[in-house]
Amino acid sequence: MHPILSHVEHRPWPLPERAWFMHMSWEHLAFLHWRVDAEAVRRQLPKGLELDCFDGDAWLGVVPFLMNRVRAHGLPGIPPTNRFLELNVRTYVVCNGRPGVWFFSLDAASRLAVWGARTLFHLPYFSAAMTATWGDRVSYESRRTHRGARAGEFKAEYEPTGDVFRSDSGSLEHWLSERYCLYSADAKGRLWRGEVQHEPWPLQPAKAVIHRNTLGDLPGVALDGEPDSVLFARRIDVLGWGVEACGGGA
Repeated sequence: MHPILSHVEHRPWPLPERAWFMHMSWEHLAFLHWRVDAEAVRRQLPKGLELDCFDGDAWLGVVPFLMNRVRAHGLPGIPPTNRFLELNVRTYVVCNGRPGVWFFSLDAASRLAVWGARTLFHLPYFSAAMTATWGDRVSYESRRTHRGARAGEFKAEYEPTGDVFRSDSGSLEHWLSERYCLYSADAKGRLWRGEVQHEPWPLQPAKAVIHRNTLGDLPGVALDGEPDSVLFARRIDVLGWGVEACGGGA
């Protein structure tokens, strides 16, 4: 049994009974979150998903990181899909009683990974030209290059400002980070859910300077100014399962 599967007490529901599909590490990651108008976000969601709010507010996140040590179950990592930069724009939803993540976009610096995620997971991945450096501070830049996609750019620096902590249940930090499934929709509007498993997040308080960000602009929503919440994680190891149908459709 994979070591990540041995610690499940923190999970809100049991692990899937089927075998996991993919291993990955998320590294040098920032949770950059803005408090936004709930109704404006709700209008962007597909039928069958309920917007999840914290104290009545919706939250939109921009999450840059390095995707590393990526491999399928039983196989070694295969370059260039085993290590690449990734950047997602997300909000929080509930379907059939299970809270999870809804992605408005995911930009990645691997065309093969973009193709695979679109095909296997029905996720809105886009190819992008991306660079990052890290040490005490992370400098991160991305420009979407995907043919036919709307433009999207991001440039920021972020760094931790305090010690590692585990978030308390009921806190905003816990609500934003401790999510154990994602939702996606295919071209026919059918909803899919993919499960993930990892240890509780090793979070750090952080600060960020946003130089440019057009990725999170949605109808009625613009991510102006600095984030309302900034968190950092140096690394977390994750197992993911393939998606399963969970409703929706024409």
